[in-house]
Amino acid sequence: MNWKKYLLIAAATFLILFSGIVTVLLFQSKVEADKEQSNAVNSQGTATTESNQGNVNISVTNNIQNIVSGESKATIENKVKNDIQDKDASINNKIENQSENEASVTINNAIENILKGQVNGTTNNNITNNILSKGKTELANNLLNNLDLNVDVNVSNEVNTNGKQEASNNDKEDTSNNDDGNKNEENNGSDSNGNKEEDKETSYLWGIDSASETTEDFYACVRDNFGDPKVVARYLGTNEGVSHGLTSEQVDLIHSNEADILLIYNGFTDATGFDNGVNEAKKAVELAQELGAPDGVAIFADIEPNYPVDAAFIEGWYDKVSKSAYEPAIYGIFDSGEALTNAFNKAAENKGEIKENTYLWSASPNIGITTEEEAPEYNVDAPEGSLAYGWQYGINDETCNIDTNLFNSNLTDVLWKH
Repeated sequence: MNWKKYLLIAAATFLILFSGIVTVLLFQSKVEADKEQSNAVNSQGTATTESNQGNVNISVTNNIQNIVSGESKATIENKVKNDIQDKDASINNKIENQSENEASVTINNAIENILKGQVNGTTNNNITNNILSKGKTELANNLLNNLDLNVDVNVSNEVNTNGKQEASNNDKEDTSNNDDGNKNEENNGSDSNGNKEEDKETSYLWGIDSASETTEDFYACVRDNFGDPKVVARYLGTNEGVSHGLTSEQVDLIHSNEADILLIYNGFTDATGFDNGVNEAKKAVELAQELGAPDGVAIFADIEPNYPVDAAFIEGWYDKVSKSAYEPAIYGIFDSGEALTNAFNKAAENKGEIKENTYLWSASPNIGITTEEEAPEYNVDAPEGSLAYGWQYGINDETCNIDTNLFNSNLTDVLWKH
C-alpha cells in the first residue's frame, strides 16, 4: 500500500533534520569553548634573566627609568637579577631615577649578577639618581657581582647621584640692607632671633673624618685615592678599640696641609640624663683645653644610633659647653623619626636657644663614599631651622679608613683654623 512509502519518507526526513540540529549545537559549543580559552594574561614586575647550560651567546639589556614629580610621595624598588651559567654573555643593566618639584621619594636600587661555570663576556652596571626635588629623599644602591672561579668577565660598575642645591631655612638671604656691616658683640655674633649671622656667600667644603692616626702616610692615601680635604674631623682623647685621639703633632700636620680641624668627643655610650650631659661636656672641654684648641671652636658630641638618648642629656651638654670657651655641637643621624632627632627637638622646645646655637653634623642620608671630585650636592637631613652645617654622606671606606663629608662654609667660623 502507498501508506508504507509515505511512512518511510517521513522517517528519513526526521532523521535528516535531527542530525542538522545536533551538528549546529556541537559547533556553537566548540565556539564558546574557544572563546573561554582566550582570556590568559601574563605579567612580570622584576627583571630576572636565567639560563641553563649550553654555549649559546646571550645579550641582556635591562633599562629601568622612573620619574617622580609634583608633590608625589613614592617608594621605588628597582630589582635586576641575572643568573647565567656556562654561556658567553653581554649584560647591560641601567637604572635611572629622577625626582622633581616637591616630590618625596624612597629609592632602593638592587642589581645582582650571578655568573657560574664557563662564562665569558662583559657586565656593565649603571645607576643614576637625579635628585632635583625639594622633598625628602632616602636612597640605597646595592650592587652584587657573584662570579665563579672560572668566569672571565669584564665588570664595570658606575653609580652617579646628582642633586640640586636648595636654600634651607638656616641659609636664608639677609635682605635687611644693613649698611654698617657690624655684628652685635653683646649677642656673641647672633642676630635678634638667635640664628648665627651669615654675612658671606655660602659654599661647601669637601672633608673627611677618621678614627685613625693622622700621619704622612695617611694623608698620602687620602690624597692619592680621594682628594685634598679642606676639613679633617678627629677625636679628642683616645677611646680604646674605637678611635685614636688627636695630638699636637697631628694638629700641625693637618694645618700644614691647609685644612681646618673639626673636634669630636666620643667618650660615652649613654646619652641620657642632664647630669650625665654636663659631666661628659666637662670632660670634652678639658680635653680641648689640654690640646690647646682656641676659644670659639665647636666640640661635637658623637651620639651613635645605638646609644640611648634623651632631651635632658642634650640640655646638659649644651649648658656646660655654652658656658665654656667653646661652642656646643652634636654629631649623629638626624633623619626624621630617629631617637636623636626627637630628643633634639624636645630639648629645643624646652630651651629655644639650643636650636639657635647648636651646630649639627648629620650622617643622613648615606649615599656612599666618593672622591672630592664626585661629591654630591649638599642635601642633608636635619631638624628644620637648625644649624645643620655638616653632612657625612659616605661611611666606612676601607682603603684609608675614612668617611667623606661636605661642610657648609659657615661652619668654618667654629673650626680650628689652619
